[in-house]
Amino acid sequence: MARQQNLEIDDELTVPHWELVETFTRSSGPGGQNVNKVSSAVQLRWNVDASSVPARIKTRFRQIWKNRITKEGDVIVDASEHRSQALNRDAARDRLTSMIRKAAKKRKRRIPTRPTRGSVERRIKAKKETGEKKALRGKVDP
Repeated sequence: MARQQNLEIDDELTVPHWELVETFTRSSGPGGQNVNKVSSAVQLRWNVDASSVPARIKTRFRQIWKNRITKEGDVIVDASEHRSQALNRDAARDRLTSMIRKAAKKRKRRIPTRPTRGSVERRIKAKKETGEKKALRGKVDP
């Protein structure tokens, strides 16, 4: 088995290798006779709750990826697009890294803007036209 490596997210953030659980299974798809003999697909599990990443990143990760997190708090990343176990392992680790990076990225604060004068005038004009149209729907005098 290959030596486990820490998952480097950025300069300050690293996920230790003992927090990651890799499972290898047989992969579907191309591979010929190799597909029935070699376990090349990778399933990478990482428990968000028990991890050593800062709490704000955990919270943001849960918000973004809530549909991919199990009841136990694990996020599961599958990779089976390559014929090689090593390439699938790297693909799964890269995918998890990008997910954590997205959660670690600080959100830009929205600066509220005022509507332009033209857009306000167009909105009011459209409202008046709608009101006039509805006013014409009144009862008809005999």
